[in-house]
Amino acid sequence: MYTGEKILEEIKKGNIVIKPFDKKRINPNSYNLRLGDELYVYDELTIDSKKKNSAKRLVIPKTGLLLQPNVLYIGRTKEYTESHDCIPMLNGRSSIGRLGISVHITAGFGDVGFKGTWTLELFCVKPVVIYPDMEICQICYFPAVGSTGISYNGKYQGQIDAVPSRMYDDFNKKNK
Repeated sequence: MYTGEKILEEIKKGNIVIKPFDKKRINPNSYNLRLGDELYVYDELTIDSKKKNSAKRLVIPKTGLLLQPNVLYIGRTKEYTESHDCIPMLNGRSSIGRLGISVHITAGFGDVGFKGTWTLELFCVKPVVIYPDMEICQICYFPAVGSTGISYNGKYQGQIDAVPSRMYDDFNKKNK
């Protein structure tokens, strides 16, 4: 795993991009990313993985938004990132976990070549108030071992807004 100093070095080389970047958010082996100002909540009680599910957009006001338990909130990081010769991984911050908030359900690993904001799958165990721009998670980087000739070019490449699941695309490709 890269140290904070190595992350800074890779940013200077252009192998890691974080925008906007603030050196104060560098940690010993990670960088703190902030929560954007919007969330999505699925409209239906049952989510069907074979179809595009409708979701309602919520704006997180500066005064905060109360999250409810047993509700899946789709959010995003404020920061846009790119990783060219390393593998990014996203984790919740311990302070966030101690509030009972999970920031991703299973999607912590990124791919070499991913460009965009990170989608967060927020879930809480107790009602909790969140705020836009709060440091919600941390990104760390691992050196890629082997050729990085295969680079991510999937359905979430270049995302800027929070993006609900596009799993239905996988089923559509199989049917063609």
